[in-house]
Amino acid sequence: MLLKSSLDELKRREAALNIINSKIKARNRSHLYDLTGLSGGFPIKKEDIDLLETYAGSAIFEEEIQIQGRKHLGGNKILALNRTSSGILASIIALVKPDEEVVHYLTQLPSHPSIPRSTKLIRANYREFNNLNEFEIGNNTSLVIITGSTMDHEVLSEEEFLRIIEISKSKNVPVLVDDASGARLRTVIYHQPRAMDMGANLVITSTDKLMDGPRGGLMSGDADLIDLIKSKAHQFGLEAQTPLIAGMARALEDFNPERILKAQDERKGIYKNLINDLKEINLTPTGFMLSAEGLMKELKYLNVTHSLSPKEAANILAMILLREYNIITIPAVGMPGASPTIRIDLASKDAECLNQNYIIDAFKESLLRLKEIIDDKKICRKVLYD
Repeated sequence: MLLKSSLDELKRREAALNIINSKIKARNRSHLYDLTGLSGGFPIKKEDIDLLETYAGSAIFEEEIQIQGRKHLGGNKILALNRTSSGILASIIALVKPDEEVVHYLTQLPSHPSIPRSTKLIRANYREFNNLNEFEIGNNTSLVIITGSTMDHEVLSEEEFLRIIEISKSKNVPVLVDDASGARLRTVIYHQPRAMDMGANLVITSTDKLMDGPRGGLMSGDADLIDLIKSKAHQFGLEAQTPLIAGMARALEDFNPERILKAQDERKGIYKNLINDLKEINLTPTGFMLSAEGLMKELKYLNVTHSLSPKEAANILAMILLREYNIITIPAVGMPGASPTIRIDLASKDAECLNQNYIIDAFKESLLRLKEIIDDKKICRKVLYD
């Protein structure tokens, strides 16, 4: 096996970052195309720079993040964290005791690894469901988590959302919504209400997903719960620092859904061109994707026999896209446990720099390159790690 563990995934990520570093130094940033939808940014103003201090800056930007955060997410109180995963961890530490239970509902299994890992860390129990008829809350359930949009942008229906909240409230169990990208996908594309407006107790989103903020977690919720979680976040160093909060506040202030809506329209042209050659390509709300399992089928259609796992094949394809076409996708740069689905997100800022034919040709030619090398483990390992 070429990818045996989280350590191997970390090494693959380091190799990808080294490639990106070399490409930027050789030709500058404009020749690199981050199409992950997670590129984010740090849109602070010139007058903010002198305030990026631990205490003075915190006083200013804490006030601003409360205003902008409530506008974006609703709720009574806002908490900024250094990652969405940090907010999930802090919430589980604050609200769940050892041997109690976290119940998770999402449209597509498995969940983001941060949820079961956080539960395991405090020695609590974990169950996940993706069928409303099977969903249940036990007597020792302390927290229900809903994923609004999965890592592959499968969006939960409003009907299911409301029903899970209704069941949870009948048992007096608080509901945390993991709305990492869903806070924008659900509301902008699917016209669903904000999670807090549907009765959730807590919601967290990623400020770099489908918006131009830094990578961080923005949580909103009932003030008493936010205070408990904030206490734990500070104890374990999970809270966002002043520069991060400043970047979040300005990104929220600047947020405009137009790029998301434009991507929704433009994705159809690329999809129409790709589907003739890649039968397993699927549309997403803001682009298209090829799952690891779909890639295996594509290779089978091409009469390619090999011994790679779906995850390994997808990671190699992602690294080819990066090495040969300067296109960044999640399987190349993602953290250990990230989805191996190769997703092209046209709501990314860099998508505006590319014409559709470049993306189409890069995808088709990278697949053919994978076909050429897939039986040579030495070359595959070089693509992944060198």
